[in-house]
Amino acid sequence: MKKARAASSPLLLRRRNLTSAAPSLQMDSPSSFSLPPPERYIYNPTLRWNPEVEEYFNAAYGADHFPRISKSLTHPSSYSCIRVNTLKSTSEAVIRKLIAILNEKRLENAAEGDEVPKEGSLLDSSIRNVIDSRLLQDNDTPIGTSESPSICKCPYPGLDNVVFVKGSGPHMLQYGIQPCQPMKEVIVSRKCAEAVLRGAQVYVPGVLACSAHVEKGDVIAVSVAVEQRMSDGGWGVGFTRGTVLQGLESDPHYHERNGLYIGQGTTSLSRASMFRVSEGIAVEMTNRVYKLPSFYDVLEGEIFLQNLPSIVTAYVLDPREGERILDMCAAPGGKTTAIAILMRDNGEVVATDRSHNKVMDVLKLAAEMDLTCIKAYKLDALKSVQRTNGMLYSEKTDSNNDEPDIAAVNSCLSSFSTDVKINIEMEKCSINATPSETVSNGKTDGRHLSNAAKRKNAPRQRNGPGRNQSLGGRVETSKGFMPNSFDRVLLDAPCSALGLRPRLFAGEETMESLRNHGKYQRRMFDQAVQLVRPGGVIVYSTCTINPGENEALVRYALDKYKFLSLASQHPKIGGPGIVGRCDLFGGKYVEEWLTENESELVQRFDPSSSLDTIGFFIAKFVVGEKDF
Repeated sequence: MKKARAASSPLLLRRRNLTSAAPSLQMDSPSSFSLPPPERYIYNPTLRWNPEVEEYFNAAYGADHFPRISKSLTHPSSYSCIRVNTLKSTSEAVIRKLIAILNEKRLENAAEGDEVPKEGSLLDSSIRNVIDSRLLQDNDTPIGTSESPSICKCPYPGLDNVVFVKGSGPHMLQYGIQPCQPMKEVIVSRKCAEAVLRGAQVYVPGVLACSAHVEKGDVIAVSVAVEQRMSDGGWGVGFTRGTVLQGLESDPHYHERNGLYIGQGTTSLSRASMFRVSEGIAVEMTNRVYKLPSFYDVLEGEIFLQNLPSIVTAYVLDPREGERILDMCAAPGGKTTAIAILMRDNGEVVATDRSHNKVMDVLKLAAEMDLTCIKAYKLDALKSVQRTNGMLYSEKTDSNNDEPDIAAVNSCLSSFSTDVKINIEMEKCSINATPSETVSNGKTDGRHLSNAAKRKNAPRQRNGPGRNQSLGGRVETSKGFMPNSFDRVLLDAPCSALGLRPRLFAGEETMESLRNHGKYQRRMFDQAVQLVRPGGVIVYSTCTINPGENEALVRYALDKYKFLSLASQHPKIGGPGIVGRCDLFGGKYVEEWLTENESELVQRFDPSSSLDTIGFFIAKFVVGEKDF
């Protein structure tokens, strides 16, 4: 691949031009307020990238293609994807229940598309035609009508347990701007705005600034403050939470918020209460740029809201009844439960994550779906293979002493990040564990301790602020697993997440941070290779558009482990991988990708394609006879 020309960052230039084009209003007080330019109160964001990262992606995708990907990332998918628990219900039954629920809650307006926006913001016309043809059941009763959203089975073969709920957007909203007074509005954080674009309400922690004299029940516009480069070189919004908005150019991010208005709502709290309480809904959205229905607490146990590529990943793994399968980095459990359902809850699905609360999330979801074949453990993915020497926990025990070896536990804790350590449970676990896969029970090394020392060192239940810990949730901690002990392994690796939508900010990622993601993933993949038996399968997936975490990982795996080979995938919905190599910055960054044949065996989901999904990558490996 040819070296990309040094990026002049046209996206950044576009933002600067927009800012400079905004008229100077020169106002001293709200009384002199005049109408802002019409382009202000729309949703037309521009994603900002580190210049080197932008050059790298331009080299990988092409200077004409990557801007389309970047633009697509700023908008949510135009439909919600629901996976049906086929052990408890059917797609047809779920469709009818959802219609009844949405009609009852008067949410049909949040998902109807009265007009189809241009430039592919809704589903591609060919896909819409397939969907529309499925809106009629055998009795010719329409599933999507003027009284209900368009709800239908997934149009892609092999995904009969998937339901689509089509939304609409982007919509041009009328904010009721008055020429004599500024509009009441709130500024929310970028993460809050991304959630609102997906259908959430505005919650108190996400509110950063608000107009004066806002009372409960007021109609208010919602805009977003995207991080800016600070004087210390970091990123931040640059103003204090609770700032009063005057509707003047002196307001925080006034020009930067041009084209960053995400909707309108009714305040659930007064301005004073928004910055006094710590939780609750601050603004209930009534008019959105994107209208997608919310499925919070709807049909629990029967459905799970999940991105389409994530559902495809479980199918690509092709789990069989009676097999033993490992889901590394499993939280929150969407793929774990999908695997268990495809196995018809017959076999063993082992789910691991290094966070106590995340393991609890997996267990809760499994219980909600009435799945009994899932076992979840707290385990760092980098320590998935059981050590024969230098175990994580002390092996020295005394038959008459069941107290934990505190020194050994503290040594183990030092390997975890701070946010994980505060939520560790130190307790004796009673499970049916084999000698090769024991769950730590924490025993002392037989030293004599005084009663005072025993009281001091006794394990305490550490119920911190975590939502699961406060309920007394307990999880089992694993030492790892024996090599060749799983039929299949799914490694949905932690990644840069640059494929998630909607995304309003990407400036924090640098070439160094992207490279570090790749190094971390290779170490996890090395663990996965050891755990799969010969003849087994490894599926690797990420939710990023970064080739260094996708194609480069596949190249690394095939070059290092000659007994691995890429396998065909079913269903095959995504496009091919990236071919060639990357050589940038005078040879300082060289990366090998795929051959033509290899690229056809992986799946890459492009956010700018007609599939309208998140950015995602899937590779499937078959394990041959190992040479170690």
